[in-house]
Amino acid sequence: MTRPIEKVSIDAVAPNTRRGGDLRVLLSPRTVGATSGFMGAGWLRPGEHITEHYHPYSEEFLYLVRGTLVARIDGEREITLTAGDALMVPKTIRHRLDNVGDEEAFFVFHAGPLAPRPELGHVDTEAVTGTDDVPLVGGGGPR
Repeated sequence: MTRPIEKVSIDAVAPNTRRGGDLRVLLSPRTVGATSGFMGAGWLRPGEHITEHYHPYSEEFLYLVRGTLVARIDGEREITLTAGDALMVPKTIRHRLDNVGDEEAFFVFHAGPLAPRPELGHVDTEAVTGTDDVPLVGGGGPR
């Protein structure tokens, strides 16, 4: 049986702050039955960051809608992104995002293909900054 096509409002997804900022996975296996990847959006206030991590099975695509971010790649290279820039991080490459600007950054991300199991999809390489346990693959609540 084919699952019906569904829309997901960003305001209906609870923020995940465990790795820094406000990340919300909108389209995923859990939310809409996706089978090839997941897509979401995030906000970073000035000075905030997403902790360094990598994806063993997935490439990550990032599009910066607003603000300025520095992507720190494998602890060696820095790539500055401004509104309208996109970045693809290959699988297994460590990366971290820092808001170095003076305004809130807003970005959209997609990762695919999916890992064989959700717990294998994301590997933290530095201590996480937040304390919530909202799963990165969705939830419910207003922004």
